[in-house]
Amino acid sequence: MRPATAATIAGLPTKYVSLVVLVVQNSALVLTMRYSRIQPGPQYLASTAVVMSEIIKCIICILVHLHQVHTKPKDPSLPLLSEETTTSTSYGLTQLCSDVFSVKSGFFKLLVPAVLYTIQNNLQFVAAENLDAATFQVTYQCKILATALFAVILLRQSISAFKWLSLFILTTGVACVQIPSSAPTVVQQGNYTIGIIAVAVACLCSGFAGVYFEKVLKTSSNSHSTSLWVRNIQLSVGCLAIAATGTLAWDGQAIRNFGFFQGYRMTTVLTICIQAAGGLIVALVIKYADNILKGFATSLSVILSTIVSVYVFDFVITIYFLIGSALVFTATYMYGLPDKNSSTSALAATTDMEEAKSDEAMPMINVQDYDQQDAEKTPFRDDVENGNASEGSQEDRPVDTKQQRKVYDELGYVD
Repeated sequence: MRPATAATIAGLPTKYVSLVVLVVQNSALVLTMRYSRIQPGPQYLASTAVVMSEIIKCIICILVHLHQVHTKPKDPSLPLLSEETTTSTSYGLTQLCSDVFSVKSGFFKLLVPAVLYTIQNNLQFVAAENLDAATFQVTYQCKILATALFAVILLRQSISAFKWLSLFILTTGVACVQIPSSAPTVVQQGNYTIGIIAVAVACLCSGFAGVYFEKVLKTSSNSHSTSLWVRNIQLSVGCLAIAATGTLAWDGQAIRNFGFFQGYRMTTVLTICIQAAGGLIVALVIKYADNILKGFATSLSVILSTIVSVYVFDFVITIYFLIGSALVFTATYMYGLPDKNSSTSALAATTDMEEAKSDEAMPMINVQDYDQQDAEKTPFRDDVENGNASEGSQEDRPVDTKQQRKVYDELGYVD
């Protein structure tokens, strides 16, 4: 059986293309978001920006899925009102509802990560209120280790001790990178214990939600509903409902007074679009790579955005940033190295394949064919059948030299 070919984009593996694009997208999002929040004038509500990014992402996925519906064979289980229905928008919407909201599509499975992501976002605010910035940024990087832990539990992913070491180094490196350059001028007033608990639960929610979404994307008994675009629609619908509810609960009064789009500028729109694109890119990374590699890509994007901030926002590079960057690059290199066991297995498998090919290429000569040819005795016969000696011995019978030469020639023997 021929092995399945890996998905590619412009001839390059989708796995690596999506990881590189995620690094660029995350860096661009941090920079544009920072720039949009420091401009003078009234500020936009962050909760409304989250809602708009989910709406844009959902619309893009719906349009792509509708295009796929019209280009693939029609589902005979759907009712057809007329001959024109199969090519009309009504058929596409009917198919869309069937793909997204039916029980067999697994729509309710995606409510789990949607709820967990919402809990995670709220716990981040709780932690930020009760911890200083340095403690929060450092402890929140434990989500990398939580992701790896849930990958082992839920996906049965094997992680060697060497790769675990690289993950610990990565966590330490990202924590060092995000340590503020100066001590806070205001003493933090809050409950330290509550802040640490909030960070711990947020890390667990982040790790479980990401790995759970990866499991849904990569394992499904129903191939009809495993489209990446369908899964994104399902996740967006759940996140959108929860985000809209939170927006009305937290910023409802401000929206009623100044409007939903208060403080919106071109930089705000650009930030929302980049954030929406990030949701699609993350889904690609999870489907074709995994959550652990996504963590490495996100860590590299932190370094890239910080370097750009030196020129854009006059950011001052500290010794912590240099040490953290070195640790992140070291961890990335270490994680990319193949394990010794897997290398040995791959080498053994390659050797076995080469030996099998050599055996297939070597012609097989059945000596018995020559034994039975023209019913003549040859030097390859044992002349002893059923335990009884045949007439005469091999020394007494003349050897058929012509027949022997024919066999030797076909075997490739040279005098």
